[in-house]
Amino acid sequence: MPNDRSTGEAEAGIFVGYNLDPTQSMSLHADAYTEDRWHELEQREVFARSWQWVGHVEPLREPGDYAALDVAGMPIAVVRGDDGVLRAFYNVCQHRAHALLSGAGHTGSIVCPYHGWAYDLSGSLHRARHTDDVAGFDPSVICLKEVQAEEFGGFVYVNLDPSAAPLSTQAEGLGDEIARWAPDVDNLTHVRRFGYDIASNWKNVVDNFLECYHCHIAHPDFVTLVEMDTYRVDTHGIYSSHMARAGHSANAAYNVDGSSVKDLAVWWLWPNTCLMRYPGRGNFSVMHIVPAGPERTLETIDFYFETAELTPADIESMRYIDEVLQPEDVALVESVQRGMRTPAFTQGRLVCDPGGSGLSEHGLHHFHGLVLDAYRRAGAA
Repeated sequence: MPNDRSTGEAEAGIFVGYNLDPTQSMSLHADAYTEDRWHELEQREVFARSWQWVGHVEPLREPGDYAALDVAGMPIAVVRGDDGVLRAFYNVCQHRAHALLSGAGHTGSIVCPYHGWAYDLSGSLHRARHTDDVAGFDPSVICLKEVQAEEFGGFVYVNLDPSAAPLSTQAEGLGDEIARWAPDVDNLTHVRRFGYDIASNWKNVVDNFLECYHCHIAHPDFVTLVEMDTYRVDTHGIYSSHMARAGHSANAAYNVDGSSVKDLAVWWLWPNTCLMRYPGRGNFSVMHIVPAGPERTLETIDFYFETAELTPADIESMRYIDEVLQPEDVALVESVQRGMRTPAFTQGRLVCDPGGSGLSEHGLHHFHGLVLDAYRRAGAA
């Protein structure tokens, strides 16, 4: 794509073609998928202001359980307090800014590995070595900087924006949907994680997830796993629901004989979390899509089942997703990313139908509207 426009012209152009009516709308401009400016803006206006998935509640149930992770490039620690409250903090010591916790595990207090400053599980400093004679030193006013944490739908989320509304409020209705379609989600256990390093912008990965217009062409096995004429996509606020009845047990993807889960129930949660309940026995999986640059995405899929002991059908279902479905999708989005960099493409017409079928791209349109809203908040309009 030619890059001789001024910054102002480029920013104004990013909104051209998008129509509030999905049946009349174009997609996002290719610039949004390739240029550094949009990647940097998204870190501030999307990922640092949205609810970001941490993981299942299972390893964070007991006082002292913790997990350390990066959110929008920031080091964060999530800790269950002695009072049972789940809290999240910047994972930064208030003495000299060293990281406090790493990985995941259990601890009685939060101790800095640099100088030994120790904080209780509520984030308050309770011990600082050799400070008795430090003039004016008052440990009672020193505490870790807290960020928002929330348990929602069987999982833990954090938000770096102190003014953000609760996830249960922003995604009103989603918790009830998850409880309806996956009532056992709280009690499932983590069994496996797969990771993928994708040469594509994160939005291309989300775009691909949000429509099944491509499924008959690119996923011949998947379209036998579900009854595609029942596939429906509904958009709501900051999430969308993707539902279909399971197909015949003799499908080409994996064996679903005797399955207790008879439907495909999938949700996308703004901006980068995909929650999935596939046909089979009690299960749940989470696809987390994390940008690592304008044209690189790190994606994980975590699988949860009723027990840690896997059945042959469990193993086969994960093998299908990891070895068949994911390679098909990765090849698609990497090809799209290459096309975005050429002068041959600026934006394309979305294919939407008013009935909300799985073949319609209105879920994509919904996502693009949220992206453009974030750009406007940043003053790009």
